[in-house]
Amino acid sequence: MDAKAPKDSLTILTDLVLPGETNYLDNLFGGELLARMDRACSIAARRHSRKIVVTASVNHVAFNKSVPVGSVVTIEAKVSRAFKTSMEVYVDVWIEDRQSGHKTKVNEGIYTFVAVDETGKPVQISQIIPETDLEKERYNGALRRKQLSLILAGKLKPNEATELKALFYE
Repeated sequence: MDAKAPKDSLTILTDLVLPGETNYLDNLFGGELLARMDRACSIAARRHSRKIVVTASVNHVAFNKSVPVGSVVTIEAKVSRAFKTSMEVYVDVWIEDRQSGHKTKVNEGIYTFVAVDETGKPVQISQIIPETDLEKERYNGALRRKQLSLILAGKLKPNEATELKALFYE
């Protein structure tokens, strides 16, 4: 399989926040934003793998600013690192000022997807070759996040973390 660049999986979803999607303070429900992020990440993972993909975990979400009703929300997702059958997808959420057009980052998240066949069995995927400084930073961080996740799940001892490369690439 040929390696791909993160830009090959870039997915951008833009939508409007409607009153029925907001809480009593007229801000977008967190769960509604998570669903939008999951959809964008799913498309990015599918673009990278060209396989059926399933959400394995939501590793990190930061609700840094509220998203008021009427906001134009843009969600940008792309694969930050691919392992053997799983991939990490990094997602950034922006809102646009309706007057100036200025965009403000309000949220970010990290999702993990697994590529599967028609029976649900994990299948191997192409690797990622990061190009920009930000892509390289996220790519390198993905391995550390994967190691920590395995340690917390009890599947890896801290001193075994250096042996992960063989685990993911054999």
